[in-house]
Amino acid sequence: MSSCTIRPVRQQRRGRRLVASAVAAGVVAYAWWVKRGHDRWGATDAEVAAVLPGDDLVPGPAMQVTRAITIDAPPGDVWPWVVQIGADRGGFYSYAWLENLFGLGIRNAQEVVEEWQDLRVGDVVRATRARGGGWYVVGLVPGVALVLQIADLDAGRPVRRTDPAGWEFLWTFALRETKDGRTRLLLRERVAFGRPLVRWLTAPLGEVSYLMSRRTLHGIKERVEGRASG
Repeated sequence: MSSCTIRPVRQQRRGRRLVASAVAAGVVAYAWWVKRGHDRWGATDAEVAAVLPGDDLVPGPAMQVTRAITIDAPPGDVWPWVVQIGADRGGFYSYAWLENLFGLGIRNAQEVVEEWQDLRVGDVVRATRARGGGWYVVGLVPGVALVLQIADLDAGRPVRRTDPAGWEFLWTFALRETKDGRTRLLLRERVAFGRPLVRWLTAPLGEVSYLMSRRTLHGIKERVEGRASG
C-alpha cells in the first residue's frame, strides 16, 4: 500500500476519533450542566438532600429529581390547588394543549372547587379524562404532602419494577412553610427500573418531565398568587 493510500486512511480514523470525542464530551456536558440543572430546578441543596414523605415506597431509585418554587402565600392557601390535581378534576396546571395532543382531555382549573377537595389514601388521581390510568394516592397529609404512585388498575395496586413494564414511579408534592409565612412547594420524582433496557428506553422522558413539572409549579404559583391578590 502506498503512502498516498495510508495517509487518507489515517486521516479518516483521526476524524472518527475526533467526532467520537466530541460526542462523548457533549454527553458529559449535557449530563453535568444541563440535566443536572433540570433535575434540581429551583431546589436548594438542602431540599435536594431532604427525605420527603413517600421516599421509602421506592427504595434505591435509579433516579430522583427534586424541583421547587416559592409561592407568596401560606401552605393553607396552596394545598387546595395541589389536592385537586387530576385529569378529571383540576388538571395538572401545565401545558394542557400539549397534553391534549395525546388525547388526555385536560382542562386546567382556574378556581378551587369544593367537591375536589376530598381526596383520600387509596383514591386514584386520573391521568386522562377518560379515566384510563393514573396514580394511587399512597400518602396524604393535608397542607403538608401528597404522594402518588403509578397505578396498575387491573391489579389494584401500584406498579412495581418487577412487573412486565419494568419500572415504578413515585410523585410527591411537599409543602414547607418559610420563616416569613410563604410556601416552598417541592415536586419530587423517584423512579426505579427492573431492567437496564427500560431505563435507556425511557431516558428521553426526563426532559419532558422537566418541562411539564416546571410548568406545573408555575401554574400552581400563578393561581395561588392571583387568587390571593384578587
